[in-house]
Amino acid sequence: MTQQSAPQTATPANAIAAAPKRRRQQKVGYVVSNKMDKTIVVSVESLKKHRIYKRTYKQTKHFYAHDEGNTCQIGDTVRIEESRPLSKLKRWSLVEILKRGSGIIPVAQLMTEPEQNTAK
Repeated sequence: MTQQSAPQTATPANAIAAAPKRRRQQKVGYVVSNKMDKTIVVSVESLKKHRIYKRTYKQTKHFYAHDEGNTCQIGDTVRIEESRPLSKLKRWSLVEILKRGSGIIPVAQLMTEPEQNTAK
């Protein structure tokens, strides 16, 4: 039996094109603020384990994400994805809205807003 080997004609350009694309990291969280134009603040919770005591605890982190259509409301559950830096703090972009929030503003937030008097 004789084995024939096919000639290797892979060029560096073909090797780069054949390499799989890197997947961008995605996170799921809920919208905390949408007061900025085309920007939302997403709060993502994760469970961590303490390295000494082995107890799990909850860690919350805020991410600034790009919302092109200003479609998100406070309380929405969203999926965000890594992107190129869009501003000083924005490095994420909105992929999809998983679940719409109730649209109800928390009482604590209403109490902190200044009252506007329309009477003259």
